[in-house]
Amino acid sequence: MTFRKILALCLCLMLPLLPTLGESPAEETPAVETAAPAAPTVRVLLRRPALTDRADLLLTGDYLVITAAGTRLNLPAGTELTVLVRDNTLVLFLDDFSLDAGASLNLLRRGSAAPTAGLTIQPRADLYPGDLALTISGGMLRPVLTLSVEDYLVGVVPYEMSDSFPLEALKAQAVCARTYALSRLNPSQDYDLVDTTDDQVFRGYSQAYVNARRAISETAGLVLTSGDALAVCYYSASNGGQTELPLHVWADREAPDCYAITEDPYDVENPDSLTRHAILRKDGADLPEAFVALLREAVWASPRMENYAKTPEAFRVNALSALALKTPRFDAPSRLMTQLEVTFQVSARQQLVASSELSEFFPVGAFTVTLDLFPAGVDALGLSIAGANNEIITLEEQEESYRLTSGRFGHGVGMSQRGAQWMAGQYGKTFQEILAFYYPGGVLKQAASGPTQVPPMESLLADTPGPAASPTPRPTLMPVSGEDLPAGAWLASVEGIADDSTLNLRAEPSQSAPVIMRLYKHQLLAVLEVCDDPLWVRVRTDSVEGYVMVSFLEKVE
Repeated sequence: MTFRKILALCLCLMLPLLPTLGESPAEETPAVETAAPAAPTVRVLLRRPALTDRADLLLTGDYLVITAAGTRLNLPAGTELTVLVRDNTLVLFLDDFSLDAGASLNLLRRGSAAPTAGLTIQPRADLYPGDLALTISGGMLRPVLTLSVEDYLVGVVPYEMSDSFPLEALKAQAVCARTYALSRLNPSQDYDLVDTTDDQVFRGYSQAYVNARRAISETAGLVLTSGDALAVCYYSASNGGQTELPLHVWADREAPDCYAITEDPYDVENPDSLTRHAILRKDGADLPEAFVALLREAVWASPRMENYAKTPEAFRVNALSALALKTPRFDAPSRLMTQLEVTFQVSARQQLVASSELSEFFPVGAFTVTLDLFPAGVDALGLSIAGANNEIITLEEQEESYRLTSGRFGHGVGMSQRGAQWMAGQYGKTFQEILAFYYPGGVLKQAASGPTQVPPMESLLADTPGPAASPTPRPTLMPVSGEDLPAGAWLASVEGIADDSTLNLRAEPSQSAPVIMRLYKHQLLAVLEVCDDPLWVRVRTDSVEGYVMVSFLEKVE
C-alpha cells in the first residue's frame, strides 16, 4: 500500500448519537419509510490489552485518522500501523511513513458498520467494531473505544454467560447487560465503562457465539426500568439460594424498587452452582485441624481448663452435641449468618509435675462456644468460595454428622446466572419471567436499536480541489530542536541516500538490530554520540531516538 492512496485532508462534522427511552407506541406505517433511530453508543476504556507506550493496530475496516493538530488520513481495510509514545507525544508509523500526532489520535470508522469492520490491537485477536481514541496517561497509551451498545453486547454476553446456556437465559443476560451499560453513561468523563469485571467483561466481536448474537438481536433495544429511570442491572454467577440487596454490598447504593431479598430455589437446584461442603462427625473423629484449633482457642481461657496443658496434643474433641447458625448480618429475611454456635465434649491432658510428659486424657465436660464464620470459620471448614465473606451457609443434621453447605459466587445482587440457566432450561421460563423474578417491579421498555450510521469513505478533496499528488508522496519530516543539545552533540542531515530511498533507524548500532523506523532524505538529526563502533552514531529527533551509520549523514554548519 502507498500513501498516494491514503493521504488526504478533510473536514467533517461528527454528530452525537443520543439514547432514547420509552414505550414503543402503536403507529400507522408512514408513507415514506425512515431509518430507525440508531442505538446509543458507549465508550469503553480498554484495559485488557494492557497497552504500554506502544500499540500495534490492524484495521479490518476503512478508517479516518485524525491527529490532535487536525491532520487527517484515509486508511483502508488491511492497514497495519503502530502508535508509539515519544516524549509525551503520539507518533504514528505506517510502512515508511511517520507522523507526529500530538497529544491525541482518533481512528473513526468509515464505509461499513458491520461488526467485522473494526480493528484489532495486536497481538490479541479481539476485534473491536468501533472508533478508537488514543491519548497519553502517565507516559502510557490510553485507549477508549466508542461503539454501538448493540455491538458492545456482542463482546459482553458470551463472556459473562456461556453461549451454551438456553436462549431465554441469554436473552435475560442481554437485557441486563444492555441496561447496565446504558445506566453507566457518564458525559463528565471520557469513558463510560471498563472492559473488565469492574463493569462487564468485554472482549470484542466473535463470529463463534451464534446463540449470544441471536439473543441480542431478538431483544434489540430492550432495557429494564425502575420508576422513570433505567435500572442498574447487577447480576452474579450464583446467589447461594437467596438474592441480595445492593445496599448490603455497596453501602453507598440505595436499593431501587426492582430489588428485593428473594429465596431462589432455581439457583440451589442447579448442580452447576458452585458450592462447598463440610461434614462434621458427631463422634468428633476426623474433624478439620483448623476447626479444632478454633474450638481449642475458644475454651482455653475457661477456668475449667486451668489445670490442663495448653498444647494441641493435650486437647481432644470427644463429640459434637449441637450446631446452630446464628446472628444474621442483615435484618430478616436475610439468611446470611455470621456465627456458628458449637456444643461439644472435651477431654484434656495435664502436665505431670517435674516432668515433660503429659498425663492420660481426662474428661473435662461440655462447652458451648460461638465462632465467627467470616473469615476464620469458613476458612477452617473449607467453606470459602470466592473469598468475599458473603456465603449463604445452611446446616443439616444427619444421623451421624452435621453437614454444612455454603453457596454464592459473586455479590448475589440481581440475576443469578446459574438460576437463570435452570429456570430456562428446566422450567421453560421466558426471559421476561426470569427478569420479573430477579428484578420484581422492573418494567421492560424499548430504547433505540437501529444500526450505527457510518459515514462513507469519500474523496476528502472533492469539495476543495488541491494540487495533484506527487508520484512519491513523502510525510512531513520530523522536527528536531537544536537548542539545549548535550555537550559534544551536533546537527546532521540524512543525505547519503537516493531521493526515493530511506535510511534505517535501528534500535542498536548494528545492521542486524531491529528497525525502529525509516528516515527520509533531508531528515534533520541531532547526533548525540559516536558509538564504540565508529561507523555508527546515536541520534534523535524530537519524537524518536536510535542509531544510524554516520556515512549517510552530512554535518549541518
